Amino acid sequence: QVQLVESGGGLVQAGASLRLSCAASGGTSSTYAMGWFRQAPGKEREFVSSISKAGDTTNYADSVKGRFTISRDNAKNTVWMQMNSLKPEDTAVYYCAADRTASSSRASASMGQYDYWGQGTQVTVSS
Repeated sequence: QVQLVESGGGLVQAGASLRLSCAASGGTSSTYAMGWFRQAPGKEREFVSSISKAGDTTNYADSVKGRFTISRDNAKNTVWMQMNSLKPEDTAVYYCAADRTASSSRASASMGQYDYWGQGTQVTVSS
């Protein structure tokens, strides 16, 4: 069983940056593809970004391409998401997730592929 703990959220103004972290324990992170999802108030949870086991494949939602960057360090069992040029529409709870059955190159955008989820971290962007 893998436990995921997100951190790094907060309240920022539009145009600012934040760096989210996801620390994994109870497993070896190199065996999981990882993803970030978010859920805004009154909306469904949506895909943001994902990264393959070795970090050589990444995937982004169109809404964040060019602004967000996902990365990982398997030695530290940690995944990060650097978020630049934040917009008010980025306001949401951000969740980290682990895909334990991923092939080596998979970085899925589908929530159904992910087996483990963190509790989320709030990101609020004011205009």
